[in-house]
Amino acid sequence: MRLTRVGAKKRPSYRVVVADSRAPRDGRHVEILGFYDPMTNPSTVRIDTERAVKWLQNGAQPSERVRILLRHAGVLKAHDEARMAAKRARKTERAAAEAGE
Repeated sequence: MRLTRVGAKKRPSYRVVVADSRAPRDGRHVEILGFYDPMTNPSTVRIDTERAVKWLQNGAQPSERVRILLRHAGVLKAHDEARMAAKRARKTERAAAEAGE
């Protein structure tokens, strides 16, 4: 997960995208998750939380700046909650399977 630059000269805005690490910065991407506009006051950040959590669960590694943006958008908190819920579900399934034997 990283930023790709869009916008006019001297008026940058960025998209938060999922891309292969070998692809160029503004090149091919897999999916657009949201955008970041640093020129507004305060900066505008909009990220699709559900899709971002899905990609994080699949192992996508956010860049340093994207990690900060995800934290501000509340995506990392949602990811941790989803991870802990899945862990609790596995634990209860395992306990139920052992009790059933």
